[in-house]
Amino acid sequence: EVQLVESGGGSVQSGGSLRLSCAVSGVTYKSYCMGWFRQAPGKERDGVAAIDSDGSIFYADSVKGRVTISQDNDKNTLYLQMNSLKPEDTAMYYCAAENPRCSSWPPLSGGMDYWGKGTLVTISS
Repeated sequence: EVQLVESGGGSVQSGGSLRLSCAVSGVTYKSYCMGWFRQAPGKERDGVAAIDSDGSIFYADSVKGRVTISQDNDKNTLYLQMNSLKPEDTAMYYCAAENPRCSSWPPLSGGMDYWGKGTLVTISS
């Protein structure tokens, strides 16, 4: 059974930092497209960052230069380091996986096979 469990969300002030983690189990971790998506109230779920199985990395324009996606293969954990956070970054953040690679580039939420339950990020001004 595939399981994705996010953690690390919270409430910080504008300009602060957070590191999100996604513990992955039940998959051959290196053979998947792994990504972070976010959804603000009343808005669609959009891709934030992703790592494809060939090592390609995607960042949304809205976060480019402020976030870094990485993975620890030994720990089967995906990370999203977020710096210089802004109020518009407030959203539920989801970890997602697609087998065997991203079916679209940038990855789209409709193409992902597995999802975590999300972790809430709230940025105050």
